[in-house]
Amino acid sequence: MKVPIVGLDHVVLRTADAGRLVRFYTEVLGCTIERTQEALGLWQLRAGNALIDITDVNGQIGRMGGPAPRRDGHNLDHFCLRVDPWDPDAMRAAFAIRGVSLGETAMRYGAEGEGPSCYLQDPDGNTVELKGPPAK
Repeated sequence: MKVPIVGLDHVVLRTADAGRLVRFYTEVLGCTIERTQEALGLWQLRAGNALIDITDVNGQIGRMGGPAPRRDGHNLDHFCLRVDPWDPDAMRAAFAIRGVSLGETAMRYGAEGEGPSCYLQDPDGNTVELKGPPAK
């Protein structure tokens, strides 16, 4: 039996500074806080049709994952967010104001095929790929 996967539901990022990471994803990338479960040390952020969960390494969920991630010890390679409309120059300018560097735009393969994308890093050093529409 093949599992009928239809997309990415959520990704969970562990952090030693949940407030800083929540601010980054809401203020810099424009996610919204959908739900907070402070007893668990969990903040769930809406990212289009998916969620980015932020969990404090000292919270109930976060303690199960071992040491906190660092710039030289990550808990994932990267995750990719599909962006529409795609305007890398506007994104680059908006991120620069917040001190966030957006990498070079290049054509890369993703779920919808070959299309433009670029990378940035969140305050914990997690790499986030921003992906535009597939090339036609």
